[in-house]
Amino acid sequence: MFGMDYSYPDALPQGPQRGRGAGLNPGNRFETVRLHVLGDALDEAAARRLTDPDAPGPLRTPTTVLPDQTRSIINHVDEQTSRDIPFRWTINPYRGCEHGCVYCYARPTHELLGMSSGLDFESRVVAKFDAAKLLVEELAKPSWKGEPIMLAGVTDIYQPVERELKLTRAILEVMSRCGQPASLITKNHLVTRDLDLLSDMAQRKMTHVGISVTTLDNKLAATLEPRASSPSDRLAAIRQLSRAGVSVMVMVAPIIPGLTDREVPAILQAAADAGAQSAGYVLLRLPHQVKALFLDWLHRHVPERAGHVESLIRQTRDGALYDSTSGVRMRGQGQVAEQIGSMFKLFRRKTGLNTPWQGLSSEHFVRPMTGGQMSLFDPPATSLFP
Repeated sequence: MFGMDYSYPDALPQGPQRGRGAGLNPGNRFETVRLHVLGDALDEAAARRLTDPDAPGPLRTPTTVLPDQTRSIINHVDEQTSRDIPFRWTINPYRGCEHGCVYCYARPTHELLGMSSGLDFESRVVAKFDAAKLLVEELAKPSWKGEPIMLAGVTDIYQPVERELKLTRAILEVMSRCGQPASLITKNHLVTRDLDLLSDMAQRKMTHVGISVTTLDNKLAATLEPRASSPSDRLAAIRQLSRAGVSVMVMVAPIIPGLTDREVPAILQAAADAGAQSAGYVLLRLPHQVKALFLDWLHRHVPERAGHVESLIRQTRDGALYDSTSGVRMRGQGQVAEQIGSMFKLFRRKTGLNTPWQGLSSEHFVRPMTGGQMSLFDPPATSLFP
């Protein structure tokens, strides 16, 4: 049952929880008072539980869905600060993401909502229940010209709660009816649920889909991205989308130096075999407190490689763990970053995935009427809400 629940404490949980990516719930960086539990203390608590069954165990944190009160849905991307982002408009139906990817660069956005970038980000999801209605209103504005929109650009539009809430489905229904072009990116096989809409939009050159694949190693994926679809299911999604006539790009993202970079050739080959037409990549990004979350994960899950991985990450960021400079944040810099980039380009060419995405067409765009004809959009806009 979804509902509003603020009972979860601000302190860190006693160790990682099954099905969650973050082993920490660090204090909000905007708060003046914070409580942090050091990793050593968490390890000691875990050791006590091995010999004392009555010792406090991990907190069980179910997903809570909170309503987003925003009154707009289409976001403009600042071209001056985002010259490495190839789109101008985005829609994000969710804030926070149940996938729990420990490396997720979007985690710090939860701090803007007064929550933590750790466990809160993946267990307290904020949903835009009025997304479809708001989209109809904004597409109806005379200033809107039907330019392509990216779904989503921040958190995953097909995360587990989407199966029940169907906010992404409602948005696509509006877009399909209005002839509004959109690009999608996800790491969840749930995207295939909407093949009927995506296939129809693809025939009108209104959509293409990016599937993110970080690793082909099921064991690694299970801890790195605990609630995202398995690698095999993502490849299956590529196959199904491609067979339905939808252009698919595999996004090898993020590439983690010393951990997943060696998998790049295999990922590209597997995606090509599944029917992908193009490929892109993003180097690991660790803004703000994501650094602490990722390093904690490294030392817990791959302690024998943690030091080497951290060293290589720093070599791609001029000695730091992250550089947010536009034009650098996606690719890094230095010899290690250049080697990764060269390897990616080489195997992208060898696997035939060097065909860029074709531009989307706005020729089918029809502005919705918000007066008497608003009823045309009532089913997708209102069926989700009580």
